[in-house]
Amino acid sequence: MRSMFIAALLLSTPAAAQDLTPAETAKIDAVVGEALAKSGVPSASIAVVRGGRVVLAKAYGKASEAIPVARPDLPYQIASISKQFTAAAILLLEDQGKLRLDDKVAKYVPGVTGGDTITIRQLLDHTSGLQDYWPQDYSFAAMAKPTTPQGIVDRWAKKPLDFAPGTQYQYSNTAYVVAGLIVEKVSGEPLIAFLQKRIFTPLGMTSVIDQDKAIGARFPQGYKRFALGPVRVETPAADGWLYAAGELSMTATDLARWNIARMNRATLSADDWTAQETTTKLNDGSDTGYGLGVSVGQFDGRRMVEHSGESVGFLSENMVFPDQKTSVTVLTNSWFSNAYRVMAQGIARTVLPPAAATGTEAIFAIKARKVFDQLRAGTLDRALLTTDANYYFDATAQADYKSSLSALGEPTAFAPVGQPRLRGGYVARAYRVTYGDRALSISTFAEPGDAGRFEQFLVAPIQ
Repeated sequence: MRSMFIAALLLSTPAAAQDLTPAETAKIDAVVGEALAKSGVPSASIAVVRGGRVVLAKAYGKASEAIPVARPDLPYQIASISKQFTAAAILLLEDQGKLRLDDKVAKYVPGVTGGDTITIRQLLDHTSGLQDYWPQDYSFAAMAKPTTPQGIVDRWAKKPLDFAPGTQYQYSNTAYVVAGLIVEKVSGEPLIAFLQKRIFTPLGMTSVIDQDKAIGARFPQGYKRFALGPVRVETPAADGWLYAAGELSMTATDLARWNIARMNRATLSADDWTAQETTTKLNDGSDTGYGLGVSVGQFDGRRMVEHSGESVGFLSENMVFPDQKTSVTVLTNSWFSNAYRVMAQGIARTVLPPAAATGTEAIFAIKARKVFDQLRAGTLDRALLTTDANYYFDATAQADYKSSLSALGEPTAFAPVGQPRLRGGYVARAYRVTYGDRALSISTFAEPGDAGRFEQFLVAPIQ
């Protein structure tokens, strides 16, 4: 019986290297289409990697007033996703023996407050204490005029530190501007030129361009929205404002090529990739969840290397699942909605196999599927439920569950979502049931222990 239910949990899970099925592609279209329609975001360009190769590159909506139909070959501004490339440049220079991550900033860039105590590593992991020059989610007045990296350093990196280096985490675009200047000083060439030679060209990333130059009739246009008002064209920032903190524009496909290099430990050394993905611990031992230009954590129980990006009129999300050789990239031309995250997460849940449950979680995944199937069939085993749950499932509830769920047919997937957590003396767990182009959520509470009974088992549609 146990093996039968494990097989049921994995039913119709695509092999990691498979192309997308028609149903998966249709689901992605639905996820993106619904998010764009609900949010008013003009367009999205996406790329999906599975099995270590690009299996989908597609664009939706309107790229600009001059490009009414978005195309996957258009470079979108990726903003802060660029930070991992700046960090990679530093790592490559360390490989050449030209600097060390633990060198002090003052060795390369004079005049930075605390430069004799801040290390290059602390610039990259956001523990330098340098104040962020652009915390706002709008374009502030100074951004209407051009600037230079040194101009940003002079105005923000010479202020008093917000904290002693290594004692706190604070996201700092300023720190990355300083890091970019170090790359240029040590390499003797512009940052983008260095990246082009060492990363973009070797990986076949042909679309990459400085976002300051990715403006005009041939490029996607950024959009804004005030509260719930009309969607309006956004005015780009003047030149120079993002630099090493987020200056790159590229296609979703080219960013996917970089994701594949990460999965395969290619172009950079394996040690460099590991260094980038190793999260920083503060002086008090607490973990920041951030490495060198990337966040590292979990998504639905899977290890994820991630970064988002925001520039004037653009939002983006890049999620990499190295263990599954899968990534999801979503680039949008608006900065007034979380649609980019909704799309990325929805696509990830479509293309990833269900996370494998172990131990107690495997037992409860099996029990949850068992109760779900019993509700579909109208054969509920009340020994699996507590007194309160048995009270909830009266004749009317059972009849409604049976009639509504049985009408959907056989589910194509049943998987745990998120992590278990304590609630009111019970263990709360959630599951997702998929039927082709629609899905249901299951919210459960159960008594602690492998033999625990369900106190709650609620099924609801996912909107």
